[in-house]
Amino acid sequence: MFPWNLFPFNKDMKNMMQQMKPEEIDKYVQNIMGQMFPQNMQGMSGTPDFMKEFNTAAAGQKQPNPSALDSSVFETHDHVYIRMPIKKEDWLKDMKLYHTSNQMIIEHIPEKDDKHIITLPAIVKRKGSTAHFKDGFLEIKIPKNVDMQYSEIDVTEIL
Repeated sequence: MFPWNLFPFNKDMKNMMQQMKPEEIDKYVQNIMGQMFPQNMQGMSGTPDFMKEFNTAAAGQKQPNPSALDSSVFETHDHVYIRMPIKKEDWLKDMKLYHTSNQMIIEHIPEKDDKHIITLPAIVKRKGSTAHFKDGFLEIKIPKNVDMQYSEIDVTEIL
């Protein structure tokens, strides 16, 4: 039987958590994370490098990626839409658009050697896609594929 009286979340812990400030909680978590990871995984301040990236992302600071396209992807009941601003109309002549069942591939913009892959939020059909340019935006519309096929997997016990 589990010793519930030794469980760390009791009434005293609840009171202590209500009285703590966010800065104290952050310091506590950083201290615990510093103890959990080996020294070679930690940066100069004792915080693991991946935690620094997480903290900047959590604070709403966007990591600049100069090669990424400024695009937005959303889905409706029947379609997946990709919208992106086109800064120069010459891009339309050079760009190549492809898609798989779950990715959009955009090549040759802004530079000839550039290739961008956008993961789609749903599985899409092979045919029926359209792309329209209007008011400085390229809008790509791809019909969703309703794939209700699924397979059962038997679980066997190995002795």
